[in-house]
Amino acid sequence: MNLIERPIYTERIIPFINKQVIKVLTGQRRVGKSYVLLQLMDHIRHTDSKANIVYINMELDEFVAIKTDAALNAYLKDKFAKDKNNYFFIDEVQEVVGFERSLRSLLAKNVCDIYCTGSNANMLSGELATHLSGRYIAFHIHSLSYDEFKEFHQLENTFDTVLKYLRYGGMPFLPNIGLHEDLPFEYLRNVYFTILLKDVVARENIRNVSFLENLIIYLANNTGSLFSANNISKYLKSQRVDMSPQLTINYLRSLSNAFFVHKVVRAEIGGLKIFEIGEKYYFEDIGLRNAIVGFNQRADMHKLLENAVYLHLIQQDYQVFVGKMNHKEVDFVGVRNGTKLYVQVCLTLDNDETTAHREFGNLLQIEDNYPKYVVTLNDVSTGISKEGIIHINLIDFLTTDKIKK
Repeated sequence: MNLIERPIYTERIIPFINKQVIKVLTGQRRVGKSYVLLQLMDHIRHTDSKANIVYINMELDEFVAIKTDAALNAYLKDKFAKDKNNYFFIDEVQEVVGFERSLRSLLAKNVCDIYCTGSNANMLSGELATHLSGRYIAFHIHSLSYDEFKEFHQLENTFDTVLKYLRYGGMPFLPNIGLHEDLPFEYLRNVYFTILLKDVVARENIRNVSFLENLIIYLANNTGSLFSANNISKYLKSQRVDMSPQLTINYLRSLSNAFFVHKVVRAEIGGLKIFEIGEKYYFEDIGLRNAIVGFNQRADMHKLLENAVYLHLIQQDYQVFVGKMNHKEVDFVGVRNGTKLYVQVCLTLDNDETTAHREFGNLLQIEDNYPKYVVTLNDVSTGISKEGIIHINLIDFLTTDKIKK
């Protein structure tokens, strides 16, 4: 199989091959976790020609009978060789009830090197945390970064390409469909309904699916807006949808558990004190957001620009907060390995002094020497700089080595 490499993930995982910890790949359904597994298998075959690899994909009919840990144990009983290095890969492991007991047993017996994927965060906070605390390491797989989008679609690094990225997003299967008009959105809507039904409704036992869909539309229309469960409930009541703030919180948590949206909390700049009220939500894939409510370049571009910046930061393994300074706000504070960066996002920035002061103003008040950026959609970076704060266009921000490891 001809696989396009995703080294941003494989290079993080490869050092843990043959280490006595379970490698867990998490992320939204259809972002390419299975293909990262296949690339890891190829790497193992290349470095260990005698490797015995056992692979289960729970989405394939041939494994439909494996519904419980007992059935999984029975299937694996004769699969491992005594005279070879054994590797066990299982895709969408959360489909097996009690899977954590099987993995714990395999790890205790030290019979194989274990890798699994899952599409729900409860794996980490529930099943694995309870039964395998300290014995697994998690890697979050995301939809395609802008660099990967260019490579997968064989596109040049141009302003038109970044607009395509903001329109269609980074689901890895899209190159098989092509970026022609609204054709990708037919596929993306099918992905959306699969995630909705399998990873949210069924997994979280959601009863009011209509309310859930209205909530998703609200999030899509208010991407990057600061709000609370109370505000959402009030809005939905105005639409004759009467749901309590607590139920709204529960449904938001369910969407986050499926990695469909990401909750970004506010933190005080300086001490990074976390505020419990008020947060922002961004979509794991911009194309899925556009498939739900449509793509309106004029009305939605700032939301999409902000979502793209957020995705780039988390793809580069930053922990991201909304920065708060008294009554002022910085769009993103990224924290990684003891360092920080600050990012303010706006659509355009010219050489007008008043405009520049407005966009640079909040960043100028931060009294540290960590990198500070104003990111815009300008087709070129203006080069405007105030006291070390750099204006950079989206293309340069998404491709600069300064943001990457």
